[in-house]
Amino acid sequence: MLKKYFKDSLWKFYTADFLSSIVFSIAVLVPFYTDWGHLNLAQVQIIQAWFMFWAFIMEVPTGVIADRFSRQYSVALGAILIAISSLIYGSIANFEVFLFCEFLSAIAYALVSGANDALLYDTLKEQGKEEESKKIMGRVSAISTTGVIAGTIFGSLIAAKFGLNVPMLATAIPFTLAAIVILTIKEPAIKEKTSKVQNYLDIAKNGISFFYHHKSLKILALDSLVVVVAAYFLVWLYQPMLQNLGVPIFYFGFIRAGMSANQILLSSNFEFLEKTFGSAQAFLKTSALIIGILFLLVAAFPSVLTVLLFVVIGGGLSMSRSTLINVYMNKHIPSEQRATVLSSITMVSRITLAITGPLVGIMADHSLRGTIFIVGLLPLAVFLFSPLKQEVLEERLAAA
Repeated sequence: MLKKYFKDSLWKFYTADFLSSIVFSIAVLVPFYTDWGHLNLAQVQIIQAWFMFWAFIMEVPTGVIADRFSRQYSVALGAILIAISSLIYGSIANFEVFLFCEFLSAIAYALVSGANDALLYDTLKEQGKEEESKKIMGRVSAISTTGVIAGTIFGSLIAAKFGLNVPMLATAIPFTLAAIVILTIKEPAIKEKTSKVQNYLDIAKNGISFFYHHKSLKILALDSLVVVVAAYFLVWLYQPMLQNLGVPIFYFGFIRAGMSANQILLSSNFEFLEKTFGSAQAFLKTSALIIGILFLLVAAFPSVLTVLLFVVIGGGLSMSRSTLINVYMNKHIPSEQRATVLSSITMVSRITLAITGPLVGIMADHSLRGTIFIVGLLPLAVFLFSPLKQEVLEERLAAA
């Protein structure tokens, strides 16, 4: 088994993704902000909007750096910045310090966004495994989610025993190790051969223009964006709901781990799910409906059981759904523009969250259940109105 695991460079991607998914602080993030950091939910979302703003500003420049120079170094630097940010974040409970840490995190995530998937996809292409991309990227997602499970379970245990800020401090360890592993990955030669544009602005302009003029890619991105927004707020709203229900901090990580375990199950079985539902389009449409219903259910009947269903099933579906759409989006993008185009798509989602986050935070401070109900209308809108068709999913790059 070990020989099979180490037989090619993919093990490095698996290991790096596992380590960079171990974020101990996720398990108790809202209590970290509200109890240790003494913030309300509106302030929490202002901090997140600040992160999204800087991630938006940095998205295309960092994508250009990855395409023009090295995706490997871009991803490694991102991991190192996350480690530094975590150490500062967990040391000082101050709103302005939190803003500075989110600035560092925004640069980090922008460096990783797009470049990470592009590095893996072009490695597969160079190895002649492009047709296996759905299976392998699903496997990467499953391995990453295993890291999330480990981080959330141990994060809640660490918080319960040592304090709410200690999981944040501990997060620096796996990210530092991830950076070391990433630096041992060989940059695919295929990107060097296909990248012909030398001017930074031309690379960014061509990448964004490709996305803007590609109808099928825009449909995929829009469909994904709406559900991603709902999933984002699910993560921020379920912990206050658990606190209101009197659930101890000790169990928070186990509940989040349940969501991640479901994500692993779904992400590892994309082909089975598509066959079961009849098509990828049918699965994506039905999953949006289920996610929306679970939002409304927990808003109308809040209990430990409904929150569990909301987090485990709704959260798992949301995350795995996003992974599947990302696989199909990659089929529409040429290698030399992959990092920049994916970065531009992520940029749109981040600016959307930056605008809506503070509003949702203010609403949640006044009515948590009402906010969950309103956010739940988003995936229902995807189910009812999304123009995504099976033809779009089956379309190839040559047809663009």
